[in-house]
Amino acid sequence: MLAYVSGQNPICNILTELVILFINKLKLMGMEEGIKDNAASAPNSRPSNQFRALLPMRVLQVFLLFFVLVLGISVISMHMIKYLNIQTLAPSTLISHYDERITLESFIKPPASVWHSMNDSELLWRASMEPRILEYPFKRVPKMAFMFLTKGPLPFAPLWERFFKGHEGFYSIYVHALPDYRSDFPSSSVFYRRQIPSQYVAWGEMSMCDAERRLLANALLDISNEWFVLLSEACIPIRGFNFVYRYVSRSRYSFMGSVDEDGPYGRGRYSYAMGPEVSLSEWRKGSQWFEINRALAVEIVEDMVYYHKFKEFCRPPCYVDEHYFPTMLSIGYSDLLANRTLTWTDWSRGGAHPATFGKADIAERFLKKLSRGQACFYNDKPSQVCYLFARKFSPSALEPLLKLAPKVLGF
Repeated sequence: MLAYVSGQNPICNILTELVILFINKLKLMGMEEGIKDNAASAPNSRPSNQFRALLPMRVLQVFLLFFVLVLGISVISMHMIKYLNIQTLAPSTLISHYDERITLESFIKPPASVWHSMNDSELLWRASMEPRILEYPFKRVPKMAFMFLTKGPLPFAPLWERFFKGHEGFYSIYVHALPDYRSDFPSSSVFYRRQIPSQYVAWGEMSMCDAERRLLANALLDISNEWFVLLSEACIPIRGFNFVYRYVSRSRYSFMGSVDEDGPYGRGRYSYAMGPEVSLSEWRKGSQWFEINRALAVEIVEDMVYYHKFKEFCRPPCYVDEHYFPTMLSIGYSDLLANRTLTWTDWSRGGAHPATFGKADIAERFLKKLSRGQACFYNDKPSQVCYLFARKFSPSALEPLLKLAPKVLGF
C-alpha cells in the first residue's frame, strides 16, 4: 500500500522514507539493547540501574513510531480521499460535457444570426473549411444564396419579398451595406437581420472584391447553400423563383463571364507585373454580377495566389471587379463556366456605367424583351432564355414593376 501511494505523490514518498528510516533505526537500537542485556545478564544477577534507564527510552521510541505511522496514514488517507473524490466527480463532469456535446445537427444548422465578431481573415479561414466527402450523411436541401451588395437601402425590397414568398427553405439572403447603415425592416421581412458585418467599399478598387468575398464567406457558413448569386440594390428578378431555382440547379455550369477582349478596355488593362501567375493570354474580363456553385465559391474565398497580384497591379483604369474572378476562375476552372452572366445590363449608351431605367421605361413589352428575345447556350444547347435578373433600375420603377409582376414576371 505504501509503495503504491508513494508513487503517486512526492510528499508521500518523503513520509514513506521517514517511516522506513524510523523502523530501521528502532530495529537497530533493539538489537543493540538485546546484545547488551545478554552480555550483562548472569545467573543470580539482580536488575541493574541501566535497565531502568533504558525503559523510558523504549517508551519514547514506541511513541515516535506511533506518531510517524499516524502522520503517514493521515497524509496517505487525505491523498486517497482526494483521489476518490476526483473519481467520484468524474462521471458528473462527463455528463455535463455530454449534455453540451457537438452533434451533426449543430454543425449543419445555419447560424441563428448572420452577425458575428470575426474579422476578414478569420471569416475567410472559417469559410474555407469544406467537407471533402461528397455524399452528405443527412437529407440536404440545396439552397440559393442571394447576396446583395448595396450602399444602404434596398428600394426593390417589396418586389423581392413577392419573389421569395412561399419558397422558405430554398433560399438564404445576405446584405452587405455600408458599415454605418442600419436597416429598419420589420421582423416579418425576409431581409430582417440579414445584414452582415461590412467595411467601406470604393468603386473600381479591391475593396469591391473584398466585399464580394465577404458575402461569399458568410454564405458558405450555411452548409446548405449550393449556389451563390451576386446582386445590387438596383437589380430586379425577371423570372419567378421556381423558374430561377430550376434554371440554376439544372445547369452544368456556373454563370460568370470570362472574355479575352482586345483593346484598351480588355488586354489594354493588363500589367506584365501580373506574371508569372497571370500571363497576357490568360487575362480575362467579365461582368461583376455572377452566379457560381459552392465549389467555386470556396476557391474564391481561399485564394492566396492571385489576390495580392490583382490588388497591387490592377488599379483604375483597371477595374479589378471586372477581371479578378473571371481571370482566376478561367485559369483553373474554365470548363465549369458558362462564360456569361445571368444579369441583363444595357451598355449601349456607352460610358463607365450602364443605362438606368425609371418609371417611364417600365412597360410590359420592355420586360418581355428582357426575359426573352436573346440568344445564348444553356447546357451546350441553344436557348432564348439567357437572363434571370436585370439592372440598372431607379427606385421610381418599383410601382409599375409591382403592378406588372403577376402578369409578366410570374410572381
